[in-house]
Amino acid sequence: MIEKAFTMGNGWRGRKNGMRIVVIDGQGGGIGKSLVEQIKRELPTEEILVIGTNAVATSNMLRAGADFGVTGENAIVYNCKRADIIVGPIGILLTNGLMGEITNKMAEAISDSDAQKVLIPVSKCPVQVAGVQEMPVGKYVEQAVVRIKDFIDQN
Repeated sequence: MIEKAFTMGNGWRGRKNGMRIVVIDGQGGGIGKSLVEQIKRELPTEEILVIGTNAVATSNMLRAGADFGVTGENAIVYNCKRADIIVGPIGILLTNGLMGEITNKMAEAISDSDAQKVLIPVSKCPVQVAGVQEMPVGKYVEQAVVRIKDFIDQN
């Protein structure tokens, strides 16, 4: 586990020996909201920072139980450098993903981050991942949380 406490400019202070979990979403924040609810249910002591590409997404993820929330391009660029785990729909890796809400800088910051990325495939995204079986988003969210737990246990 990480043995240092950390501080982010927005006041988010991770617990000692905890993982810095960042959930990113856009549009209405529905996938991010589901992720936050599941993560909080399964890993109640982990702190979650949510980053919305817009204020509506951030607000909805905060209402789901996230500990801290920020909005916009610079928030993604700044916080992805400090994340241990980044979670969100697969479109967050693509320039113009999430119906155009992901900028070049956002996609680059997420992709370049050393954080473990746990991505949810969505049918609205023009990317097909071979070997991924079609299932409801809720099932993908459950699988994502299992992968997050496994990553935390291994680190």
